[in-house]
Amino acid sequence: MNSLPLFLGNIPWWGWVLIALVLIALRDIFVQKAHTISHNFPIVGHLRYFLESIGPELRQYLVANNREELPFNRIERGWIYASAKKENNYEGFGTDQDIYSHQYIFVNNALLPFKVTEGHPNYTDKYFLPCAKVMGEFRQRRKPFRPGSVINISAMSFGSLSAKAVESMNLGAMKAGAYHNTGEGGLSPYHSKGADVVFQFGTAYFGIRDKDGNFSMEKLKKLIEENPFVRAIEIKLSQGAKPGKGGVLPAKKITRQIADIRHVEMGKDVLSPVNHSAFSSIQELIDFVEKIAEETGLPVGIKAAIGKLDQWRELVALMKKTGKGPDFITIDGGEGGTGAAPPSFADHVSLPWIYAFSDVYSIFKEQDIADRIVFVASGKLGFPAKAAMAFAMGADCINVAREAMMSIGCIQAQSCHTNRCPSGVATQNKWLQSGINIPLKSDRLEQYFKTFRKEFLEVTHACGYEHPCQFTMDDVDVSIGDRNLTQTLAATYQYNKVKIPFESMQKLKECPYLGGKHKDAIHN
Repeated sequence: MNSLPLFLGNIPWWGWVLIALVLIALRDIFVQKAHTISHNFPIVGHLRYFLESIGPELRQYLVANNREELPFNRIERGWIYASAKKENNYEGFGTDQDIYSHQYIFVNNALLPFKVTEGHPNYTDKYFLPCAKVMGEFRQRRKPFRPGSVINISAMSFGSLSAKAVESMNLGAMKAGAYHNTGEGGLSPYHSKGADVVFQFGTAYFGIRDKDGNFSMEKLKKLIEENPFVRAIEIKLSQGAKPGKGGVLPAKKITRQIADIRHVEMGKDVLSPVNHSAFSSIQELIDFVEKIAEETGLPVGIKAAIGKLDQWRELVALMKKTGKGPDFITIDGGEGGTGAAPPSFADHVSLPWIYAFSDVYSIFKEQDIADRIVFVASGKLGFPAKAAMAFAMGADCINVAREAMMSIGCIQAQSCHTNRCPSGVATQNKWLQSGINIPLKSDRLEQYFKTFRKEFLEVTHACGYEHPCQFTMDDVDVSIGDRNLTQTLAATYQYNKVKIPFESMQKLKECPYLGGKHKDAIHN
């Protein structure tokens, strides 16, 4: 009896390892039935699953070159990280881009750049770059809004993102004078730290729903009255990641606070319906927009990914006939975004931003009402050259989602849907969130936005313009892949943008509706 403990005590460490491996092998062969490889190749088969699990990281850091990784390559991520940290984001020894590749962007500079002289707003503030249009001005809403920044935070819900990530972004947007879109998950305390806010709701009406899950105007009015920093309302019809499919928030990411904000149950996956219950036709959508604008006084817009155009033509025709409809339209690219989606949707449903925007803008231009709308562009556009292309095509503002996430620490682990985001940005795990230093991360988002605006202004001035709204379709060429020739955007997409009635930066600065002014008015 006493010999067994003595025997066990004499087993060396490698003996215990051998015993463990034997037990694992026996389990692989006789117990587990799920994995053929582990059964046929016990112990060794586990190495295959391990390598598969870390494959994205191996490719990201060791295999993929600087320009080939998707959705954002290493150079793009590096520019965002360096800009956010106020580090050197320059390149040396020339570009390593394939400048003859299909759809490569060429911005046409002027012989003599625009000169910023003493007294100009950008002479003392090289980051000042507000939107050239006012949301709600054409339809004379009671509370019009001019975004104080041409780059803003796109729709990302608290729940999909962590509390610390949302708070970092809101503080950073406040410091940068930008607005923060709530996403369809409702207005949380973390969206209320000082930035202008665009309140978005989708088919589930989170935060403004009645006991049956339907839209409640009374709850929306109360939310707007209690939160004066909400400057506009956005109705989400669809998003680029999964148009035509409702959103999903897994039960494991739902905390008591999230359930209270969204007015949903704990312990169950939250599924947004595919369709809105508040309207079911284009005319009803316009009536719904007008009713919300009348009750709240705020500009009201819509967000959509683009596919078929027949209903867009119906919408534009009714808007021209009645003078009613949304004050701003957010065009979301089918490249996908922070929302998790089945590959069949993320890869194939809806058009990429450049095709989507050109299709929709053309319809508004044909009906001669493009000047009535503030066009917001969303789809991997958080880089100055891409922004120049977007503005040349008719965009008035840029919304960024993943770029904003990267500025506060996202490493593109692509695990947003698992609740195991290693950077703490897209998880409700308290331990993973604990690494987010809110003051530091908010500073980094602010610096990314400021660096973006500064470089975007420099590109604008290089083309001889004072404001990016002055870009035309002839100011940007794209490679069309035919004998490596290029064409202007106007020749490629067969339209010219409408001229925006821009006077000067000084006039924008004096606008009474200008956002981003309340940097010291922190909302607790």
